[in-house]
Amino acid sequence: MTSIQTPGLLTFTIAILVFFAGAGINRAIPALRTFNIPEAVTGGLLAALVTLIAHRFFNIEISFALEARDMLLLYFFTGIGLNARLDDLVSGGRPLLVLLILTVVYLVLQNLIAAGSVALLDLPEGLTVFLGSASLIGGHGTTIAWAPLIAERFHVANAMEVGIAVATLGLVVASLVGGPIARHLITRYDLKGPKVEVAVVGLPQRGEDSARDDVSHVSLLRTVLVLNAAILIGYIVDELLGDVALKLPLFVVCLLVAIVLTNTVPRLLPRLIWPTRTRALALVSDLSLNIFLAMSLMSMQLWTLGGLGTSLVVVLAVQTVAAVAYIIFVVFPAMGKNYEAAVLSSGFTGISLGATPTAIANMTAVTKAHGAAPRAFIILPLVSAFFIDIINAAVIGYLAR
Repeated sequence: MTSIQTPGLLTFTIAILVFFAGAGINRAIPALRTFNIPEAVTGGLLAALVTLIAHRFFNIEISFALEARDMLLLYFFTGIGLNARLDDLVSGGRPLLVLLILTVVYLVLQNLIAAGSVALLDLPEGLTVFLGSASLIGGHGTTIAWAPLIAERFHVANAMEVGIAVATLGLVVASLVGGPIARHLITRYDLKGPKVEVAVVGLPQRGEDSARDDVSHVSLLRTVLVLNAAILIGYIVDELLGDVALKLPLFVVCLLVAIVLTNTVPRLLPRLIWPTRTRALALVSDLSLNIFLAMSLMSMQLWTLGGLGTSLVVVLAVQTVAAVAYIIFVVFPAMGKNYEAAVLSSGFTGISLGATPTAIANMTAVTKAHGAAPRAFIILPLVSAFFIDIINAAVIGYLAR
């Protein structure tokens, strides 16, 4: 087996090419646009298939240096925080609580499905965690963190491999079903986005506003400067939280720092030009998200899925059906059965099956086509990347007893 490791700059360049490849495919296949499949998902899955072919038929294992990906994640979520005005946060209080409750209920349901499937299919008991919320809601990070303990406690030698494979497949499924779910809900209930476009992530695909371009090198540099300042403060706050034994994901810390800054600095310094809801910030956020997602998907080692037996594939299929049904019949009505609820429904696939960036990518694709939903971009990351991680850890700890 020949191993090829691409350095950081080459990885970043390939990710850009992967995005353009996905954009070209989406233009050539109208159905992909119709169902709001993000360009980075299309291109990233194509690149992952290429690496699979190289591994399977040419004995070449391609891996990518992903340091830039982590920085792009910080840029993206800091940008989300800079767009969070106080009135949005206040109005988002009840929807935030409702979405959190819905997510907790689904977390329990997902683990019950996993436990029942393990019992019916006579699979090792230790796999319950990795067929449920550890891998699907928790993603790769949670899987890697808990795999050694599960492997030792339940004597499951391949716990890490199964968990990573399930998390990877869940990420793929979440990337593909979010857009169609939103399309179904928007069409069935004749939902409309706001008439006045608000720049949050990316720019609208059509309309008069999309033809106007007031972005300059000055506005972009000003935006990047504010983002960098917020991220640097985020690093400091993260260190301080670590000193008091409170550990949060760094991108959540940066998100919270940005929320505080955007609701204080403009009031204290009203003459200061601030990037909230500007086209420059929307473009930087869009670029960061798309390249992050392209890197994440193109770096998937799909050959690791070959270890999944038929039983595990069946369980994942059941989990997918359950997630889609829960979103359509529970999440959408509970969140108000309106346009924003449809956008949140597309993002809930990332909570239930994939990861927070996948959820945001799905919502971004929908809002580009149908109109902005600013509050959705605030409450969903807080639920999926903050509150639910704490609750999920407690549930996994209970299951791993």
